[in-house]
Amino acid sequence: MAKWVLAVGNKNYSSWSLRPWLALKQTGAAFDEVVIPLYRPDSPDAIRKISPSGKVPVLQHGQVVVWDSLAICETIAEAFPEAHLWPDDAGARAVARSISAEMHSGFVALRTHMPMNARARLPGRGRTIESLRDIERVRSLWGDALHRFGRGGPFLFGRFSIADAMYAPVVLRFRTYEVEIDTRLHEYCAAVLALPAMEEWLAAARTEPWTLESFEYPPIHA
Repeated sequence: MAKWVLAVGNKNYSSWSLRPWLALKQTGAAFDEVVIPLYRPDSPDAIRKISPSGKVPVLQHGQVVVWDSLAICETIAEAFPEAHLWPDDAGARAVARSISAEMHSGFVALRTHMPMNARARLPGRGRTIESLRDIERVRSLWGDALHRFGRGGPFLFGRFSIADAMYAPVVLRFRTYEVEIDTRLHEYCAAVLALPAMEEWLAAARTEPWTLESFEYPPIHA
């Protein structure tokens, strides 16, 4: 049987890597993990050897290669239907896919001004008109999903789904930059942070030897 192999970037900084890694972990399936440190002189060559896009994450399963975070999550959901990574209800599933796609293609200001940095605590940083608008949109999306679909459990659609994997890096950003959220959203973030897989990712991030100055805020030598 072919192995599942997931290549990811630095765990402290690589939000796109966290998303499919978390989804794959939630299936309980065994997989090999390859960590490729980003933004080093040898990084592009190392990544191009395994990724057609020249980026991580990338999933390999036999001869199949998938190189986009959301596409990887969809592939995982198809391969492990028993994990129920999308809601069973068609209406809830449509909303979950919509908010996942919105995360995939949007929130540029939030990602730009509040880069993922799991080890840091930077309260109040990164607030711009645009990033605050993104924050408000996230609050609205989370609140609506929890109200309409989250009564069966602590996650956006009750049980864990790809939507939670897609927004897990935002949970980390909200913690790093101490974004103001109400009690229900705080409970949601706490549930994501309490996932054993998330705890495993964060433990690895804390021990990584690499520091990317461009992802620190303010820059280390500023």
